[in-house]
Amino acid sequence: MVRKSQQVAKGFQWAKAQKFLAKVGLVKEDYVLWKHVGKCLLYAYTVCGLVWLYNETSPLGWFQLRHRPKEEKELAHLYERRQFPYPGDKEAMEEFIAKGGMIGTTIGPKGDIESDKGSDDYHAQLQRQKLGQEALKLWMRMRNEVISELQEKGYDVE
Repeated sequence: MVRKSQQVAKGFQWAKAQKFLAKVGLVKEDYVLWKHVGKCLLYAYTVCGLVWLYNETSPLGWFQLRHRPKEEKELAHLYERRQFPYPGDKEAMEEFIAKGGMIGTTIGPKGDIESDKGSDDYHAQLQRQKLGQEALKLWMRMRNEVISELQEKGYDVE
C-alpha cells in the first residue's frame, strides 16, 4: 500500500522532470516518438552487441577484411587466445611462466616469439614460396623432357 506522502513525492519528481523537459523543448506529444527512438536504440545496440559477441566466438571467421590464404587457414590451429592468470595467484603465475609464460602476444603462435611482420609480409612470403615451387616444377619438367629426348637419340643418361 502506497502512502500519500510517497505519491506526492513521485508526483513532485514527475512534475519536476516535465518542467525540465519543457525547457529542453520536449513536450508531452513527443513522448511517444522518443519512446520509440529509445526502443530502436536499445534494439540496435543489442543486435550489435550480439554480433560482436558472435564474432569473438564464431567458428565462421566473420569480418575478415583481408584474404586469408589456404596455408594460413590450415595453420589456424596453432593460434589460440591465451588466458593469463590473476597476478595475485602465485601458483598459477609460476605455472604460467613455467609453460612459456609471456612468449608471444595475447593471440599468437604457441611458444613462438612474435616478429614485427604483418599479414602483408606473410602473404608476400607465401607468394614467394609458391613461385619457388612453380619454378622447381617447371625445371623438373624441362629436365625430364631433355633426358627423354637424349634417350630417344641413343645417349645413356642417368
